[in-house]
Formats: sequence, C-alpha cells, structure tokens
Amino acid sequence: MPTLKIDGKPCAFEGKKSILQVALDHGIEIPHYCYHPGMSVVASCRICLMEMATPDPKTGVLNHVPKLVPACQTPASDGAEVYLKTPKVIGSQKAVMEQLLINHPLDCPVCDQAGECSLQDYSYRYGNADSRFEEAKNKKPKKDIGEHVLLYSDRCIMCSRCVRFTREVTGTHELGIFGRGSNEQVDVAPGQPLNNPLSGNVVDICPVGALLDKDFLMTMRVWNLQKTPSIDGITASGDNLSVETNEGRVYRIKPRTNLDVNKWWTSDEIRYGWKFVHSEDRLREPSVLLNAADAIEPRGPVDWAEAYAGALEGLRRGTEGGRLGLVVSPMLSCEEAHLLGRLALALDPQAVLAVGPVPFSGQDKTFPGGYTICAEKAPNARGVRRALEALGRPVLAFDAFLAQAAGIKALILTGNYPSPWATAQVAALVAGRFTVLLDTLPSAASAAANIVLPTASWLEKAGCFENAKNRIQSFGAAIPALEMTRAEGQVALDLLALAGAARREIFNADKVREAMGGVFVEEIKHPAPEDVRMSEVEYVTL
Repeated sequence: MPTLKIDGKPCAFEGKKSILQVALDHGIEIPHYCYHPGMSVVASCRICLMEMATPDPKTGVLNHVPKLVPACQTPASDGAEVYLKTPKVIGSQKAVMEQLLINHPLDCPVCDQAGECSLQDYSYRYGNADSRFEEAKNKKPKKDIGEHVLLYSDRCIMCSRCVRFTREVTGTHELGIFGRGSNEQVDVAPGQPLNNPLSGNVVDICPVGALLDKDFLMTMRVWNLQKTPSIDGITASGDNLSVETNEGRVYRIKPRTNLDVNKWWTSDEIRYGWKFVHSEDRLREPSVLLNAADAIEPRGPVDWAEAYAGALEGLRRGTEGGRLGLVVSPMLSCEEAHLLGRLALALDPQAVLAVGPVPFSGQDKTFPGGYTICAEKAPNARGVRRALEALGRPVLAFDAFLAQAAGIKALILTGNYPSPWATAQVAALVAGRFTVLLDTLPSAASAAANIVLPTASWLEKAGCFENAKNRIQSFGAAIPALEMTRAEGQVALDLLALAGAARREIFNADKVREAMGGVFVEEIKHPAPEDVRMSEVEYVTL
C-alpha cells in the first residue's frame, strides 16, 4: 500500500487522494476553508499551503518542491514527505489569516456561528494576536436571499462553497460571485432567490457566519446543545441526522455524513419538518367517548389505567362477534410494529394485520450531486411490513384491509403522522367499529375513536427504520416524551401485561430488536460513537 509521511508520521492511503484527504483520514489537521469533499477543488483560500518533497522516480532521492503547494489540490504519492510546521508554512498561514480578517467584523459575541466557526478556530491556532490593519473596514450589507437563509456579506471569506453547492449539487445556480477585489461579494442572481429544496445545506457548509439559518437565528448557543444521532422520520430516504436539543426542546436538525445514504446533505423538508413535535395541538392525555342514553357525548379525559381497562374490554368484546384488526402506521419503528402485532395476536390469533396509509407526493427527484428526495412520505413502510410478517401472519396493504373491513368488529389504529392523515376512508373505518387509536395529533380519526391514547413522536423514542433501499438503521431518543404521552411500544407492552400475555416491563428498543432477531440484528446499521455529543458547558449553582 502506498505511504507518505506527514511531519514524520507514516500515512498509508489507497486510490487517488489529495494530501489533505490523506491527512484528514489519519486525524491530522490541515487548516482549510474552500475544500469540501462533496464538491470540486478550487484551492482558493490558500490556508492549506504546505512544504513537501517527492522522491525521484529513478534514484529515490527526495526532491524538495521549491514553493508552497495547496494540500487540497496536490495528489498524494508514495514516498512523499509533507511538512506542516516549518517557518515558511507557519508564516503563510499567519499571512492568510491576517488578510481574511482585514475586513471581517469583530462580532463573534453576537454571531450564530460562534462555537463552530473555522475562522474563529484558525485565528486562534494559526493567526496573529494583533492586527496591523489601521484603515476603515469595508462594510457590506446583510441580505435576505431565500426562504430559510440570511447572508451577512461582511463576514464572507469568499471560499465559494455555497456557489459551488448550487452549481454542482443542486444544479440550480442561484448563487454567484459578483464584483472584484475587496468589493467582491456572494449574491443571488436577480429574481432567483435561494429557494431550492436543499437550500439549508449552504448554512452547514459555510465555514464562517456568513450564511445563517433564519429558523435557528439568535435562539441558542451551540455549546449548550446536545447532539443525538437520528434517522429521517418524515420520508423514506433514511437520511442520517443529528438532532440538537437543550432542556428537552429541539432547536435544529442537521445532516450526519453517510456516503451510502445522504452523503453530506438533507432536504429542507426533513430539516424543518420536525415542528409538529412541539405543536400546541399535541394529544396530551387519554380520552374516551362517553355514552349516555345511547347517544354519543363529548370526549372525556381519563387516566391511563382507566383507558387501558376500557381498551382491553372493548377489544375483547369486539372479537367475540368478528375479527380484530390492527393497522400499524408506517411512521412507527420496527420494534413498535412487532409489539403491536404481538398484542393483536394475543387478543385474537386470527387478527387481520395491515400497514397504514403510505403518503406519496410527486415522484422521486435526484439532484446532480446524487442526493434524492423521496416521494414516499413515511420512514418505515417496509420495516413495519417486515416486522409484522415475522409474526407468521399475512400483512395487508391499507387498501386491501379496507376491502376486508366488513368482518372486523374491533380495531387498533395508529397514526403518528406529522400532518392530517385521517381521510374520509379512515374516518368511516373508525366510526363503524370499536376503535383504540394511538396518535400524536388530533384528526378526524381521534374525533371518532372510542379510546384515544396519546403517543410520542419519533424524536422522543428509540428504534429503527427501514428506508426505501431496504437499509435498516437505528436511532435514539433525542428528547423526553411529552408529559402524559407514551411510546406505542410502551402501550403495547402495558396492554400485553394487562392481558396476561407478558410480564410488565419498560419499552427498550434494543431489547425488543434482540428478541426479533434476524435482519434486525444482523443487518442493522448503528451510528458511529463519535456522532453522539453532550453539551460542553458545565452549569454551577451559585
């Protein structure tokens, strides 16, 4: 295997890689701004300049390259030696940082990028302590360039990452570089706001505080945030995500790098689609339809024990004159589908099992950079079907379930969709039979169901999803469940215990998955340990 040395450390590599890529693969820091692994290499920021020597192909004697060369653009070669700490390299880094900071405003205390800013970090590590610039700084405007993004032009260091993103990844070409010299600016073309479906990614790739997310602006300091690895719970893409929270509240969602799934990106639909988790309309307590003189009275709240007792009694009574039906939402995890299936079969060994309605919107759209937006707006239709089929009963699609609804007298129905989902068909299905509904938001189904049990969203529990490409991936709970709500898996375990079919226990996705076995243990993909980050701030009570 070819090997080069970086400051005396041997670094093996495979294939055609740049020296910067080899260094990063081996945990060696070389400062860089303009380089991003998902886009073309322009070598414009010049802070990755280095000294190097390459062996003569005939004699093997090292020949020193007479000038500094950019690590991001220089191919790695076997036997080469790279020097990052020579006076020439250090002087170059200090000069680059001095030039970048000439017109940069000193607004770190009010900048949202503070705490994750490359300019801040490199200024400390590679810059000068003092500035020699005495003239007035160039002032550039703040601009609203799209639905989700603000541009602070005076903070921009012209790395061109955002411009290359709209050219190479989305192919939409909204951003460009205008002007020359110290008046050079990134801007949108006239009449072309930055509103492509992946626009939020430009905020992630900006190494400074020039491009900021309107949704996150001035809301929370990044060093107060706890990062939890998660999976897209909105569509079937299976995007790897980082959910950033503080004190039980979600503040932002960002993509996690996974070259096999979403690379470095995620769509705005997924990035901003979690807002229903903190909706004021969330179902917050169990409720039942009250009957008086054979007339339906308004819904009344009850405690969980009363709701459980009523649910079991109604489901058992319903199965005496017909079949029990179970409709598992494609928004639920595989583990929860498995437990709900066990519950249904414990109450009725001939229960009819089905996957809930799977929403679609348009067609899959693949961008030039390889990222695909899925038309299927449910994260786990395949996983739910796989988990239910493992119980040994046939599993129906929702339309096929409706066709057999006449013989179903009792129904366990689950929702957990982020938007209204109960169509006229669902409402008619609920109205005709005893129904226990597990859901997060009010709907036509919750208005008609006999018993409604409030449940947790995907960010409030752990489990696994199977995406459109049959990749099974686990995720963890990012925040605690809303007060008085419970995970569908916990509800299933509680009802199984009350029915005498299992002992009472706390829902644990890992334990359930281990019991399921098969592909759920052998093929599941877990997040890397470094994807988990706790808040770095220690709070002291005075």
